[in-house]
Amino acid sequence: MVSLVVVAVFLLCGTLFQPPHATAFKPLLKDGSITHREITQMAILRKTAEVCHDIATAQGRDFTLAINNRLTISAVQRACATSPDSSSVIASLGFYSVIADIYFSNAAIDVAFVLSDAHHVDNEAFVEGRNLITSGLAAVKASVKKESYISGRITLGAVCHTLQDFYSHSNWVELGSTAPFSPLIRRELPLKNLAERSTPTCKSCNGQDCRDNILPEILLQKKLTSGYFSTFFSAKPVGKCSHGGLLDKTSYRDPTGGINKDDISSSHGFLHQRAAEMAIDATMELLEDIRLATGNQAFLRLMGLSQTSVLAFVIDTTGSMFDDIEEAKRVSFSIIDSKRGTPEEPSEYILVPFNDPDFGPLTRTKDADIFKSRINSLTASGGGDAPEMCLSGLLLALAGASPSSDIFVFTDASAKDLELKSTVQVMIERTKSRVTFMLTNAFSFRRRRDVSQSQQFNSRSIPLSDIQLYRDLAQISGGQTIEVQRAELSKATAVITDASTSALITILQVVRSPAIAENYSFVLDPSLSNVTLYVTGDSPVFTFYSPTGVSQLGSVADGPLGSILTVGNLRRVTLNSDNQTGEWKISINSSSFYSLKITGQSSVNFLFNFVEQSEGGDITPKDNRPFIGRNATLLVSVTGGDSVTVTDVLLVETSGSDVVNGTIKAVGATDILVNVDRIPEGAFVVQLKGLVNDLTRSLPSQFQRQSPTQQKGSGVTITAQTNSTIEPGIPLNFNFTLVNNAITGSSYTIRARTDRGFNVTFPSSLYVGTDESAQGTVTLTAPANTESGTDVTLTIEAEDSETSDSNYVALRFNVLTKVTDISSPVCQVVSIKADCPVECSTASWELSANLTDGNGTGISDVSFNRGNGSLSLSIVISEDGTNVTVASYNASCCSQEVELVVVDVVGNVGTCFTSIKSPSVPTTTVEPSTITNKPSTITNKPSTITNKPSTITTVITTPNRGYFVSFSMSVLLCNLCFALQQLFSLCE
Repeated sequence: MVSLVVVAVFLLCGTLFQPPHATAFKPLLKDGSITHREITQMAILRKTAEVCHDIATAQGRDFTLAINNRLTISAVQRACATSPDSSSVIASLGFYSVIADIYFSNAAIDVAFVLSDAHHVDNEAFVEGRNLITSGLAAVKASVKKESYISGRITLGAVCHTLQDFYSHSNWVELGSTAPFSPLIRRELPLKNLAERSTPTCKSCNGQDCRDNILPEILLQKKLTSGYFSTFFSAKPVGKCSHGGLLDKTSYRDPTGGINKDDISSSHGFLHQRAAEMAIDATMELLEDIRLATGNQAFLRLMGLSQTSVLAFVIDTTGSMFDDIEEAKRVSFSIIDSKRGTPEEPSEYILVPFNDPDFGPLTRTKDADIFKSRINSLTASGGGDAPEMCLSGLLLALAGASPSSDIFVFTDASAKDLELKSTVQVMIERTKSRVTFMLTNAFSFRRRRDVSQSQQFNSRSIPLSDIQLYRDLAQISGGQTIEVQRAELSKATAVITDASTSALITILQVVRSPAIAENYSFVLDPSLSNVTLYVTGDSPVFTFYSPTGVSQLGSVADGPLGSILTVGNLRRVTLNSDNQTGEWKISINSSSFYSLKITGQSSVNFLFNFVEQSEGGDITPKDNRPFIGRNATLLVSVTGGDSVTVTDVLLVETSGSDVVNGTIKAVGATDILVNVDRIPEGAFVVQLKGLVNDLTRSLPSQFQRQSPTQQKGSGVTITAQTNSTIEPGIPLNFNFTLVNNAITGSSYTIRARTDRGFNVTFPSSLYVGTDESAQGTVTLTAPANTESGTDVTLTIEAEDSETSDSNYVALRFNVLTKVTDISSPVCQVVSIKADCPVECSTASWELSANLTDGNGTGISDVSFNRGNGSLSLSIVISEDGTNVTVASYNASCCSQEVELVVVDVVGNVGTCFTSIKSPSVPTTTVEPSTITNKPSTITNKPSTITNKPSTITTVITTPNRGYFVSFSMSVLLCNLCFALQQLFSLCE
């Protein structure tokens, strides 16, 4: 089965060696088999479409998309759009990126934990595997609650791998099961009928035929087992099934063969399709539990479906910045007010203040009013001539913002924390976010103002060496360094409005320092709109030419080709909308540094990631810079649908003339593997060229795109393997490894930092010989008072002390308090009152239910699905002192179903599903007769059922649905009696 292969970037722990057993559902290019990536993507698309369907139904909108395994990312994006405006549809890059993040986290398990029984549910490690899944599930919910969506996605991918491996590595499918094994995601449900370690489970295969190698008594007794695996030893318990495969030593010992269903050629490959389908259903069940615990909108944010643009400000708050802060407020308020309620409205707002010696806190919110309040509360005070904590504030923003965000830094001072430059650079490469510096008073004396006392005093301008630091970081990220006088800042902030839009793409970007006269060409295609050119520099002279030969000088404000805004060192060229398609040219000459950046809006964009391909055919992401001079592989995904054909993928050196052309191999409808024979010596960007079809043209048009963020190679690589969660106050120790590819041995300086200032210990240096490796240990400790769900990014860097060659590994952790509450809240239906005539709009019905959490952490949220009514809650105390939440639901008789969703503090979920059907449903009261602890404030409790409706159905959710209610046996008996009464009424 071939599905959209999506890519972007979340780089995780990597190594070249992967035993084939570890990658269940593994072959990327093998026809007929389904991979982890496809299973994960299918489940995400189906569940996301279901959520969008429920939202549309509740809002009275149509949702016509058929939900099946043939869904595509773009189709779900379009169907989930709440506006017919096309701009809400083309912003699908975030959805692509998030699915890829989750998949790459999934794939990384095969590398980081390649021999772990628990992570692959091998060797009958069911208890250990479930512990990984349930603890990971709790971590995902905690992350979503804290809006730490990136950490949540990483953990989700890892959990999905273990969950999916269960269906490939166990005999659940062979037992004739038709639904997922729900106890894997519910710790309160028992793991029943597990085969004892002493119980034989298999016989030897008949040659290569393993169809009947599971013992008949195991199948008859429904005993659960999984295959044993070892690449080093053949020993296994007597009579146990093996995993199977060439590298599984245990499969050569009696009983021989295996039971894995990793692909169609595996020992039980005849069941591969069923195992994969079961894994899809199980992943959907897991996603449904997260959706119910977090709510529809938070779930869609976790999936990245609501991600458009991000408005992110890092602002210097020292005394001289009064005017700058006021301008930041003005431009942000203007963007918010003009785009609120439109498809262009930013999906996230980031704010980080800094001064000296403080920086932070980070404000990250989807609520524009909260952002307005926070930025409006900023005041300019204190400070002086000393440099400030600019890079610390920027680092906090890079760690907190979504990948590929545009971040704007406002300052008029040098950076004090220069030691963070390499870490900031790592985070820029890691997140592919663009950083633009708005520098005031960069060239002349500035006037500092103390707001509280209205005093003014003189200060130096930012030294050129410090401006170069900002230029370097902007260049690496694909951003800009805009240097203006304070009085002109309001004109320069037009670039912020430009960037705060969806579907923004980079057509071309170059930087020249030292500058040389040069001619550049770029292609504009019919899918582009709002094309803008930015030229920055001290005094660049330029002329640009249209495809028809019309030219315009850069000194002409309003000409035949566009309008030019000149402010400070910025020239912003807005092209006219007519006749843009074709090859354009621009010639630039300057006596010093200049940069050129060309952007636009388009549905045609791309994602890429350096990957490694295993012997089994699957791919895993590289977690750091590739080796200089060696071959490499990129996985590229192109948005824009079937209208796009990629002809060239190039690695283009940014400060030289080196260009490496890749060899392209299609692996999906819009996805390609690109092999390059070497990585350039210097920094480089990835450039795409190809053809795009246009319905208004008989022939396809050329297009080009470029990655804004620069990439680098290295002569050393660094890897680390660790869990993604840590407990507050408990040190986490793990190892990292350096491998040297340089000509000679080197001593490497080691740096390790977190974005939250957590305590980290590590070796200060390591010596590594030529083609050798060395290992170091890092200890990370989160403060004991760290809130559960907090995310933290740890960056470990290694730098050659002589050549300055460096590499890094960035690890993201989720701080999670140990979860002891494993029981779901209890939902008890007390009464249903319905008197619904044929004309449903003239009447309503009511539901009353008691909600409790026993001795758990307490109910934190109550909502409803599949309903379109109103819900009210009240708290009462039962006779035994238990807190009881009384839920009262009222809806029109036209809205005949409701599902109450009850979530406790740690994310355990309970539900009540009730349905009524017309015509003529009389009033009914349902009361469990054996409940002894009734809320003391409820005094009128009908003891009998006086009216027996024939069409009321109350459903207690079952394991097949993916979420459960902890009903007592008395409630179950009561509902059974009620069902019998309905049956008797039919007979009457």
